[in-house]
Amino acid sequence: MAQLNFGGVMENVITRDEFPLEKAREILKDETIAVIGYGVQGPGQSLNLRDNGFNVIVGQRPGKTFEKAISDGWVPGETLFGIEEACQKATIVMCLLSDAAVMSVWPKIKQYLTPGKALYFSHGFAITWNDRTGVVPPADIDVIMVAPKGSGTSLRTMFLEGRGLNSSYAIYQDVTGKAFDRTIALGIGIGSGYLFETTFQREATSDLTGERGSLMGAIQGLLLAQYEVLRENGHTPSEAFNETVEELTQSLMPLFAKNGMDWMYANCSTTPFHDAIKPVVQKLYQSVKSGNEAQISIDSNSKPDYREKLEAELKALRESEMWQTAVTVRKLRPENN
Repeated sequence: MAQLNFGGVMENVITRDEFPLEKAREILKDETIAVIGYGVQGPGQSLNLRDNGFNVIVGQRPGKTFEKAISDGWVPGETLFGIEEACQKATIVMCLLSDAAVMSVWPKIKQYLTPGKALYFSHGFAITWNDRTGVVPPADIDVIMVAPKGSGTSLRTMFLEGRGLNSSYAIYQDVTGKAFDRTIALGIGIGSGYLFETTFQREATSDLTGERGSLMGAIQGLLLAQYEVLRENGHTPSEAFNETVEELTQSLMPLFAKNGMDWMYANCSTTPFHDAIKPVVQKLYQSVKSGNEAQISIDSNSKPDYREKLEAELKALRESEMWQTAVTVRKLRPENN
């Protein structure tokens, strides 16, 4: 483990050079890893583990997602099972279900968490707010986490390109004395670029803040607000979308990812929004930390018509003028012509 300087703050970081794949394979050679859930993170993590030579199986309920797992090469009765059977066979249970699904399936998973097993998450939500979710793990198992900082799709794509997606890691319970090695070996196995230390609580609060902030909620709100203002002032859909979304995603994001925001400020005209935005982010963070945002998610996900309402919201978003304009603009990109 190396200590690296991040802007004057020292952090524990583990790289693939100091913890190579061969070491990870050796640590987990006698483990059976069951990936439970084949939705968002499940495919990327399980396929990367399989390609890296680990003993991995998938647990998934029957349905369309089960069929997707078959199409990805998982074999029913050999490497693909129902959730309960996979949990029973596993020594490491990787719980990659959605937060709502974890709560509903937890009683089935818990009964197979026998002493010495490890329970793995890629999000701290269920454990951090377990007074609300009911996900209280047995005291005689390891409870660990590796949280890739990106989508499961990105994890898989970057793996196939020979790159790695950075991940955080945390240990909630170490009963066996092997929790650290298990955690880092899994982190390397799923294709992490480097791993940085966190806690379940810190990961959950930072993830929800980011999700509702710069990664999803706030950026969609900012993009839509700017698009609407431009349209209300006579700009065409194409002009409003290009000035709002296309320039940001296709030109500026790659540049400040590569060179930093100081470079961007030196090369672009800017109007700082920090003083207006920070109080909003502070309020958001406190709402997350207090558990209010978690309760909103739990209440919403628990409603019988949750899926129907979600589909209606996604349909409205997809069919809005801004994102219908996006369909046309994407087709006009040079790589598509």
